[in-house]
Amino acid sequence: MKKFTAGEYKQQQEYRSFTPSFVNCHFAWENSQIDLLIARAMQLLGELNAYAELIPDVDFFIQMKVAKEARDSNLIEGTKTEIDDVVLPEEEINPEKRDDWDEVQNYIKAMNFAIAELPELPLCIRLLKSAHKILLSGVRGKHKAPGEIRRSQNWIGGSSLSDAFFVPPSPEEVPDLLSDLEKFWHNQSLQIPTLIKIAITHYQFETIHPFLDGNGRCGRLLIALQLIDAKILNKPALYMSTFFEKHRASYYDSLAMVRKSNDLEQWIAFFLSGIVDTAQHGIETFRGIILLRQEYDEKILTLGSRAKSAHKLLQFMFTQPIVNTKRATKELGMVFSSTSLLLKSLTELGILKESTGFSRNRLFVLEKYLNLFRS
Repeated sequence: MKKFTAGEYKQQQEYRSFTPSFVNCHFAWENSQIDLLIARAMQLLGELNAYAELIPDVDFFIQMKVAKEARDSNLIEGTKTEIDDVVLPEEEINPEKRDDWDEVQNYIKAMNFAIAELPELPLCIRLLKSAHKILLSGVRGKHKAPGEIRRSQNWIGGSSLSDAFFVPPSPEEVPDLLSDLEKFWHNQSLQIPTLIKIAITHYQFETIHPFLDGNGRCGRLLIALQLIDAKILNKPALYMSTFFEKHRASYYDSLAMVRKSNDLEQWIAFFLSGIVDTAQHGIETFRGIILLRQEYDEKILTLGSRAKSAHKLLQFMFTQPIVNTKRATKELGMVFSSTSLLLKSLTELGILKESTGFSRNRLFVLEKYLNLFRS
């Protein structure tokens, strides 16, 4: 990678754009830390995958991880939404927060759509375009060509092209750069560890910036898709946005350093450190879920004949950890008064917490469970 040339700047009237080099080629590295990070990351990803395979009903919990990823990925882009807002019933959303809430919900829909399509459609730009269309549908980026590769120049930072922090390649260059990137994903002759490919892909995708809006969110979504497509993970159990948000300045600096100094190795080391950190946190979350389920199951047994209804409600709340009585009644198929009594019992057992303090229009939170995703 010491011979790696990130690309070249090209003068375009009043500004300079950056055209990255093609990446569909062999890469070798000298930094021994990268080998150690790959080994550690693969070990932790294997452990994370085992938890995702062994936990019953894991898809309920995976949806909460998707919700947290959606919140954190949009947070990087400036959307101010807390995880509690993300999982609130739609009718409880504050109108002032509705636009932000819609953007996060679109991310969840785009992620779930892309993951569901992977078994039928190989990882490709077409799949990303479809996910991008969902991402920007009906929200603030709806006028910025959802699902379409850009045909005009975009930029990052600054108020215009003339004072931009970074200007990606011209639109005429984007199709060939994306074609090269897609070939890189599927080139089996390259003897490169998959995690290296994913790290390089993220740098390259963010440098190409192929859409008018939503590039950061699509690029982070792509990481999860690559891990599943490569069968490193069987379930979408790892998302990087929390790490990137926590180290936002270092994240942007590391990407910029590749373009400025051709130093791809430092970016790969940073990215792999993020995989290690995120996988460790994911394992801790799964361990917490297992302990909580045991605690909940023991408490529910004391409810006698209502234990079955309580278990059904908890399963629903593993994906929707804040409910009102109306929503719980609908999910359980019970009369309103019976649902109210059940919610009261679960609150007395310490499983649920009433969050409003009101006598009407109350909200019940699966507090300890939600705390696992608040950190």
